[in-house]
Amino acid sequence: MIVLKTPQSTLLAVLQSVSGIVERRHTLPILANVMLRKNGNQVQLTTSDLEIQIRTTAELGGDDGGFTTTVGARKLIDILRTMPADQTVSLESSQNKLVLKGGKSRFTLQTLPAEDFPLVQESAEFGPAFSVPQKTLKELLGQVAFAMAVHDIRYYLNGILFVAEGKQLSLVATDGHRLAFASATLEVEVPKQEVILPRKTVLELQRLLSDAGGDEAPQIELQFANNQARFRFGGMEFVTKLVEGKFPDYNRVIPKNHKNAITLGRQALLASLQRTAILTSEKFKGVRLNLEPGTLRVASSNAEQEEAQDELDIDYGGDSIEIGFNVTYLIDALTNMQQDMVKIELSDGNSSALLTIPENASFKYVVMPMRI
Repeated sequence: MIVLKTPQSTLLAVLQSVSGIVERRHTLPILANVMLRKNGNQVQLTTSDLEIQIRTTAELGGDDGGFTTTVGARKLIDILRTMPADQTVSLESSQNKLVLKGGKSRFTLQTLPAEDFPLVQESAEFGPAFSVPQKTLKELLGQVAFAMAVHDIRYYLNGILFVAEGKQLSLVATDGHRLAFASATLEVEVPKQEVILPRKTVLELQRLLSDAGGDEAPQIELQFANNQARFRFGGMEFVTKLVEGKFPDYNRVIPKNHKNAITLGRQALLASLQRTAILTSEKFKGVRLNLEPGTLRVASSNAEQEEAQDELDIDYGGDSIEIGFNVTYLIDALTNMQQDMVKIELSDGNSSALLTIPENASFKYVVMPMRI
């Protein structure tokens, strides 16, 4: 039976959209596979890692009739990548194997039975669905995702807090040393919901979401249950487990009423930090910021007694402050902002700093100082 017959570029795009979550090594061999469920000329593709499940349906030709199997996702993608984009490829079933043909090439692939594929048990009680433009969500994720923890023992930090309330959607990420907050206004009112999306889900959404704008901007539909989130967009359904746990109270972390503030060009500050970072040591990424009326001095040194110093002219008339930071935390924030200007608010050399966008309350970034 011909399961599908379609141009290489079509099949590759559909496979890549669902295969981001597939691990190459897994305790369950079948989780390295993609499940193909054929119904007429439509094929539904499903992948899972037991925590996240992605499903999409595409018209991929082939014979009429029904057929279901699972086959190695990465192998299939690796083979397709070596074929010309305009070449017609077909998958045919033959005695517990799938044969991939394209031009004069032919590959026989082992399959595993679809009934053994562990589908994610979807929650029966999802809350009301609401939609936002994919571009809006992708931008919010981009503004905070870099501040997520990686493999932290406080597992609730290995992800992003998602807060929807009224007409506001806010995303928060922190690793205990820094915190990023970004929000957007929704066109519809939504009931209050707070969930923590796992790190892997966040990275996958960033990969898949469209950043097309305009009046016809593609939307993403979101629904949350107690321990699951469901997203529908671009013909895909994405179900993920949520991180259980209590996220820190981010409102208490964001400092209020700092008495010293400077506004300066983001690009100039970023370039200065990147230059100075070259002479920080691998383990100890510290830079010193000296703030004086009219001048911001950035300095670093390393174990080989090398030193870097850079100066920026600024419009500032507040207190003289010397404060140390992990330079990576500052560079991350500035790299992920799009605006021309950045505002930095400080109290003294021992308190956290607040980075914001002038005249814009939708983004806040808090970074703790470090002793140097």
